[in-house]
Amino acid sequence: MSGQTPPTGQPHDPGAPPPTRASHADRDRTVDLLRIAAGDGLLDATELDQRLEVALTARTLDELAGLTADLPSTAASGSAAVEVKDVVRIDQQAGSVRREGRWVVPRRIELRPSWCDVTLDFTEAVITQDTLRIDMNMRGGTLLLVTGPGIVVNTESLSMSFCHGRTPGTVDPGADHTLRVELTGRFAYGRIKVRTPRRTFGQWLLRKPARQSGR
Repeated sequence: MSGQTPPTGQPHDPGAPPPTRASHADRDRTVDLLRIAAGDGLLDATELDQRLEVALTARTLDELAGLTADLPSTAASGSAAVEVKDVVRIDQQAGSVRREGRWVVPRRIELRPSWCDVTLDFTEAVITQDTLRIDMNMRGGTLLLVTGPGIVVNTESLSMSFCHGRTPGTVDPGADHTLRVELTGRFAYGRIKVRTPRRTFGQWLLRKPARQSGR
């Protein structure tokens, strides 16, 4: 079988070791790195889409390595240090909890606070996936989501009782978005607020929009 073309479709040199197969975890790491690089302005939307398509179907580590070979080493090392957690749990009694600045958005958040205000500010957040699921079992307090262009919030699967304030409803699944925030579970005796970033005094004087996050 020497010299046979491997399943990747790429010719294999009989004198060289066979290419190493890529796992789902390898593909996920490359996807996360590409999205973070795009958020830092290293890739535009078209380049990101093209590379993500290759990353999701790559069969070998060499194919994945080629997708990030032209990224600055400093950016690659900084991105590699970013850990995207599968689940973050917030469970606090009273007081307040804030996630703001350059925090890494996990794949899922579990909200279990009681009579506690929770703020999730996506203005400068590192977003590495297109959907964030927030599983709620929250009683009392306010949930504030600071969004921006391309970030949509859907409460269709959230059961609310004795809550007040305007909340977003159903979001068109086909609508373009950077991040889709899905609220599910139960929320009682509280309030949900969704707003865009507020401009600083200097931005207001210069008529500049508030700074927005990227992917």
